[in-house]
Amino acid sequence: MPTTQITLLPGYEKPIQARLVERVSNAVRSVVPATEAGTITFISEASTYMRDGRVLDQGNANLLDAEEIVRAFLAAMQSRNLDLAKTFLAPDFVMCFPGKAQFKKLEELVQWGKQRYQNVGKVIDSIEQSWQRDSTTVYCFGTLYGEWPDGKPFEGIRFIDRFKVVNNLLVTQDVWNDIAEVRSTL
Repeated sequence: MPTTQITLLPGYEKPIQARLVERVSNAVRSVVPATEAGTITFISEASTYMRDGRVLDQGNANLLDAEEIVRAFLAAMQSRNLDLAKTFLAPDFVMCFPGKAQFKKLEELVQWGKQRYQNVGKVIDSIEQSWQRDSTTVYCFGTLYGEWPDGKPFEGIRFIDRFKVVNNLLVTQDVWNDIAEVRSTL
C-alpha cells in the first residue's frame, strides 16, 4: 500500500489540493501495482520555509486544469467568438489539420473551413490528459456534426484533437478527422 505525502505552503485552495492528490495518486498507481483503495496520498501544510536565501510563507499560483482550457477554447471556436478563443492561445500557437493544413491565426482556419463546411460542432465523448515536465497534452475524442457547403447536414464523423498546454495557454492543436473520407462517399 503506497502512501505519498505532499508538503505545501499555505494558500492553495481545496479544489487545487484535491486535483493534486488525485493526480499524484494516479501517477503512483501507474508505477506501483496498487489498488485505488490501497493508495493513500495526503497534503501537509508548512507554515514557512527557506529556499535560496529567502523565507517563503505563501504558495505559488496554480495552473488551471488543462481540460477546462481546451473545453473553453473549443466552445469559443464553435460559437465563432474568435476574440475569446484567442485569449487561450500562446503567441506561437500552431494548428495542424488533415491534408497538411497548418495555421497560426484563427481567421485562417475559419477561411479554410468554409471550403469544407458551412458550420461544424463537436460532441466530445472523452478527454484524456498526459503530463510532462512543463506541459500537459490533452486528447479530445468525439464526433463532428454540422452542414456541408451545400447546406445538407452531417453528423457522427470521428475526430481526435491533441492540444499541448503550457502555462495555461494552448501551444499546439493537432486535428485528425474523417471529414474528407465521408465527403468522398457522397
